[in-house]
Formats: sequence, C-alpha cells, structure tokens
Amino acid sequence: MHKSILLALALFFLAVPSFAQQGRVGMFSVGFYNLENLFDTQHDEGKNDYEYLPEGTNKWTNMKYQHKLKNMSRVLAEMGTDRVRLGCAIIGVSEVENAHCLRDLCAQEPLAKRNIKFCHIEGPDNRGVDCGLLYNPTFFKPAKVWLQPYVLKERGARPTRGFLTVQGTLAGDSITVIVCHWPSRFSGKSARVWAGEQVRHEKDSIVRANPKMKILVMGDMNDDPFDESMANGLGARRRIADVKAPTDMFNPWWQILLDGRGTLRYDGKWNLFDQIVMSQSLTKGTPSKDYSSLTFYKAEIFKRDYLLQDSGRYKGNPKRTHAGGVWLDGFSDHLPVVAYLVRKL
Repeated sequence: MHKSILLALALFFLAVPSFAQQGRVGMFSVGFYNLENLFDTQHDEGKNDYEYLPEGTNKWTNMKYQHKLKNMSRVLAEMGTDRVRLGCAIIGVSEVENAHCLRDLCAQEPLAKRNIKFCHIEGPDNRGVDCGLLYNPTFFKPAKVWLQPYVLKERGARPTRGFLTVQGTLAGDSITVIVCHWPSRFSGKSARVWAGEQVRHEKDSIVRANPKMKILVMGDMNDDPFDESMANGLGARRRIADVKAPTDMFNPWWQILLDGRGTLRYDGKWNLFDQIVMSQSLTKGTPSKDYSSLTFYKAEIFKRDYLLQDSGRYKGNPKRTHAGGVWLDGFSDHLPVVAYLVRKL
C-alpha cells in the first residue's frame, strides 16, 4: 500500500473488540447524497432548467446558489466523520446540473481543505441533472470514468440519466463505483426494474473481467431495498449469507428500513431510496474476519438535527431548499447514507 495512505490511515486504527485480534486495521467511509437540484444560475442550452434561473419560478439568484453550495459542502464534509476523522474517501452525488456546479462545490472551504476532486460526465437528462463522484485523492485514485447509458426500451421515450461508472484504487484494492439516479416514481415501476437489470448486466460484465474487483452500486434508486428493481432487477440480497455467487450483491439498507429508519419521508412514512450496495468481494471478510482486503463493516444513515424541519406540519422531515414555493435555505429532501469498509494495514 502507498506510504501516503498508510500515513493517513495511522489516524484510523480501530480499537474495538471485534478487531482486537486483527492488529492494525484501517477504516474507510464511502457515501451517497442526493443534493436536490444543485443548479447554477445560468441556462444550459437544450436543458429545461428555467425554474432555476434568476427570473424563473424559484427566483434562483446567485445568493441562493451560494447558500446552497455552503449547505451542501457542510454535509458532505461531515459525512463519515463519526468514525473516520477525515470523512468519506468517496461520495456519489445526484441532482447536479453540470461540472461547473461540482467545481464550485469542491471550492467550498470544508471540501477544498481536503483537496476534494470530482468525476462527472454530462448526461442526456431533460432537466440537466446528472450524477457525480466526489473523492479524496489521498485515498482514492480514479483510473477510468465512463457513463453507461440508460438504454430506452420504447422508441421516442425521453432520454434519462445514465450510470456514472468510475474505476480506480482504494486502499490498494481495485474498486468500481457505479453512481445511479434511477427513473422517478412517475416513470412507473418497469422503468426502474429495467434500470436494475441494466446495472446488473454492467456489474456482471465487470466481475467476469475481474472476479476480484470490489464493486459499489450507489444512488437514489427511487425504490426501497425490497422493491423489485433492487431485489430482483439488481439482485441485491438482504443477508450476507444469501450472497453466494460472485455476481450477487449485498444490500445492508433492507434491514435498516425494516427497523423504521429511512432517508426521505412522505405522509409520515419513511422510505429508503438512497442505498449503497456491494459486491460479494466486499463481504467475504465479514463472516470469516479476514480483513486482508477491503471488507464491509457497517452502514448508517447520516442524520443531524440541522438536516430536519424543527417545527410545523413537516417537523421531522428532511429540510428542503424549497417547499410550497418558499425558499427555506435548507439542504435536501433526502438524507445522506454512509457505508464503512475496513482493511488490514
């Protein structure tokens, strides 16, 4: 492992009973956050971004944009710090208009001081929202980036968001991150099942090429863990014991939702659309306690009081940027999620 990574990991030795016999074990955090309409104030040709212009319905001025950047950077910088002092090595994001927004986001002080970088490819979404990947170059080294297209089944259907795929190394292990924002609930169940099948096909192709590849599929799936798109389309299992084939995946969020916790709330009920799902190669060490390569440790919803409405009809819901046409100077209608990985040093 590279000396700079070892030096940084010296801050993250685990002193908990489950790792007591493992010697020096380092921890990494990876996350996902739907940024809820991170738009700049300029029109992008060919995109329906008019509501996020100064003269648009949201009166999206530079002042509001700068507040949004500040709010988002605060959350992104704090994600993962409950267990890892320098926060997340990797964070997938969705609902970002363009590379300009990501560049402005990474220039915010909490992220700039960690030298956070990003990967992004402009996609075909009608509104202009894309996925991106933020990363700390101390820990993650990207090598290849591509946008796997969402292949439409119906001729004439509106193009939608592809699957941002980034391959690189984390803690010396080869890893692929597929960042998703699957079709909305208005698009119908079949559109998301088809998204799950497409991502599964991409993931299986990567595994066939390199069975040892660690793979994370993360994003706003617009479905819960037990919905067909996730359980059958993607093939993400509820229990590690059910992850038996190299192409199987593990979904830790299934149990978290059953325990009554979620990332977005509607009519008083929590859903958990924001998920980080992992390949078999990231779970092998969990039952055997073999941490010679990156292994899943724990998954958590990142929840802070400031991210929630503190009063009124929607008390306890995620505090949005806008609601009912009113600017709330909030964060997002989704809560972020974090997964922790461990590895012997």
